[in-house]
Amino acid sequence: MSSVVVRRVLIVQHGEKERLPGDPGLTALGHAQATATADWLLAREAPEAIWSSPLRRAVETAEPIAERFGVDVVLDARLRERMNWEGPHVESIDEFLQDWQRASADRSYVPGSGDSSEQAAGRFLAALADIGYTTHTSGLVVVVAHGGVTVDVLRTLLGDESLLAAVPSLIDEGVPCGAITELRHDTNRWVVDSLPVSDHLAPSTGHRPA
Repeated sequence: MSSVVVRRVLIVQHGEKERLPGDPGLTALGHAQATATADWLLAREAPEAIWSSPLRRAVETAEPIAERFGVDVVLDARLRERMNWEGPHVESIDEFLQDWQRASADRSYVPGSGDSSEQAAGRFLAALADIGYTTHTSGLVVVVAHGGVTVDVLRTLLGDESLLAAVPSLIDEGVPCGAITELRHDTNRWVVDSLPVSDHLAPSTGHRPA
């Protein structure tokens, strides 16, 4: 099989979500963040495809971007979050957060409600590889995803030491809502061109880690 040929990928963190279990959508602020991100992209470069996690908060972030450029959103479950809290009927929020912290500290640990950090990064990178093996042979692809799995991917690509040296708070505090991470494929490997940044969001769309 030939090497991945997508040249650049922008990983867009979903906007602020409702603080609810299961599959919550975006808050009003989250929708504003999604719109601001779409407008920012429109003023710069047209992506040839928009891919998204199937979770509602990601889809609602992807939709205004896709509308701006007249393309469909392609859903891929491999872009979903590392773990997702389904509600107190499954586990308490405290149990979920303890499991999240353990999975962050030990990348091989498989939590009860999701994947290990290593597994999540692996499936996400496999999705990026498949994006490259399809019709997207050059240019830019936007991928809308989640903070946990994005950090998992960055830890795999850069290693914890380099990642923490660049952004000491990223593993513990997560990716800000609406932030953009840029990857570039070069000689059979993914290169991190920029760590999560949210400079494109105006003060009126202030953000917090999702």
